[in-house]
Amino acid sequence: MNEMTNDQQISQNEMDWTEHLGELRKRFFWSFIVFALSFGVGFYFREEIYLYIANDVPFQLTVLSPFDIIWVYVIIGTMAGLIITVPFLAFQLWLFIKPGLTKHEKRVSLLYVPAIFILFILGLAFGYFVIKDLVLNFLLNLSDGLVNEMFTVNNYFKFILQITVPFAFFFEVPLIAMFLTSLGVLTPAFMKKSRKFAYLILVVIGTMLSPPDFILQLVVAAPLIFLYELAIITSAIVYRKREKKLAELNEQSDEEI
Repeated sequence: MNEMTNDQQISQNEMDWTEHLGELRKRFFWSFIVFALSFGVGFYFREEIYLYIANDVPFQLTVLSPFDIIWVYVIIGTMAGLIITVPFLAFQLWLFIKPGLTKHEKRVSLLYVPAIFILFILGLAFGYFVIKDLVLNFLLNLSDGLVNEMFTVNNYFKFILQITVPFAFFFEVPLIAMFLTSLGVLTPAFMKKSRKFAYLILVVIGTMLSPPDFILQLVVAAPLIFLYELAIITSAIVYRKREKKLAELNEQSDEEI
């Protein structure tokens, strides 16, 4: 009889796990649909977006093959898709974990959705208006009139994508730290202990996003290090609140006993 009960329990667990995977798959499927639709919107307004970006370029863009401009439009559509899909995906993930949250946790965690969108846009803006100009001015000053500068449309838009998208995701780090801390997965003590390794990784990332110039690499890495330190601060704030709440719950349990 016990064996039968155990088998039923295992079967029930497998069904629950399958249902969770199916639910998560559905959330990702709808996010993909939103990405495809927003990609189409970006592709539809490709000329307006292209002209806005191209007007900011201090040199003439050229095309070397008929496929170059197509890839540019794909990049424009991808950027539009990411901007719209990121908050939608965050909301879908919130709906996925919502059944396991308390009323207070639902209300607090829902605030993460608009925060994710705002930080994503700020990261894109920082990469485009600050880091892009720093890197581009450095590269242009290297030639100093010695060579004729010719930039293809495809390579320039890939350059923008390489600069902006990483910063858009890096700006989410403080928010991710807060969320993981609220779940008890991450602690500010662990982040402080891992600070040296994190700095090394961030400097390496900074070298990948910038030309081989030591000063410029530090300029690019500095915002990443600042975001990590900000993540430690936000994690510590959530950690203190979480510990205080757990202590209050323990006191209530002791009183009931």
